Amino acid sequence: MRAEAQAHIDSIKDSLALLRRFLDWDRALRRLDELNARVEDPTLWNDAKAAQDVMRERRRLDEAIGATRAIETELSDTAELIEMAEAEDDTEMETEGVAALAALAAKAEVDKVKALLAGEADGNDTYIEVNAGAGGTESQDWAGMLSRMYSRWGERHGLKVELVDQHSGEQAGIKSATLLLKGENAYGYAKTESGVHRLVRISPYDSAARRHTSFASVWVYPLIDDNIDVQYNESDLRIDTYRASGAGGQHINTTDSAVRITHIPTGIVVQCQNQRSQHKNKAEAYNQLRAKLYERELQIREAAANAENATKTDIGWGHQIRSYVLQPYQLVKDLRTGVTSTSPSDVLDGDLDAFMAAALSQRVTGETVEVEDVD
Repeated sequence: MRAEAQAHIDSIKDSLALLRRFLDWDRALRRLDELNARVEDPTLWNDAKAAQDVMRERRRLDEAIGATRAIETELSDTAELIEMAEAEDDTEMETEGVAALAALAAKAEVDKVKALLAGEADGNDTYIEVNAGAGGTESQDWAGMLSRMYSRWGERHGLKVELVDQHSGEQAGIKSATLLLKGENAYGYAKTESGVHRLVRISPYDSAARRHTSFASVWVYPLIDDNIDVQYNESDLRIDTYRASGAGGQHINTTDSAVRITHIPTGIVVQCQNQRSQHKNKAEAYNQLRAKLYERELQIREAAANAENATKTDIGWGHQIRSYVLQPYQLVKDLRTGVTSTSPSDVLDGDLDAFMAAALSQRVTGETVEVEDVD
């Protein structure tokens, strides 16, 4: 069999193995049978919320199991077709078979990633918060580039992107920004982006045209609905109002419409200034607070399971999850998975799927790789 065909087969088998491992195949089959039996129970809809939860879990399992079986069948059929073509020395049929395997490998990768989005909040909308590290204009410009990158990624996937809060830099870029991305599995896809991101380039702000290294941090946390109970004491909150900055007309710049809430026990700070009304900004800030407290709880659970947590580290050397090098060569390298891209312009324009897919897979397998950072 051609080396190209064998490479596609190996890739597909790897995806199938990961799917089966993630689903815990035998348990998933038993659970689907249980859920199908519950759906046939006429009393199920006496509790609408419980019924919706059952239907959602059933749909997810049914789709994941069905997709896995379909890929296995198509792989077997296509491999047999290629073997038959080789035996009959039919080059045209063999070429068609290899092309079919390539398409199936791409489909298996997509289905694998979808199946991996089965976490408690993976289907939710998501906040993405970007903060500039030390370094003044350089880091602030880099933070602005990252904010745009995630906006473009969201747009590529048909997500609605809203700017919740932004504090501009003195000369360029931003000190911080919070985006809200709305759409199916927004949090599930984006959650692996939390961490420190490093940029290496010839600074456009340096008259001597020297190479600079800049850092910015990203924190991803899910928007949660009223069905998820997040408890906190009002006495633990400090609420400040201040005058909003940036565009928005005369009113937004002359009243204390912006709101900042600090959760004193954890040090979590949220803020919103994009609405003209202080009441609306306060409501949005409360939504962010609940989301961050919930994400913090998810992180505690994940840390207890020995999973890597990179969201609360220093914004500097030794903590980065990905490096983006623009000069003297072009390379983006993920330091957790080893995935690389030689087209930083595409990555900064939102082409992040390969990085996200690899990081999601790594969370399932628990396998770590030794990756050296780039200079």
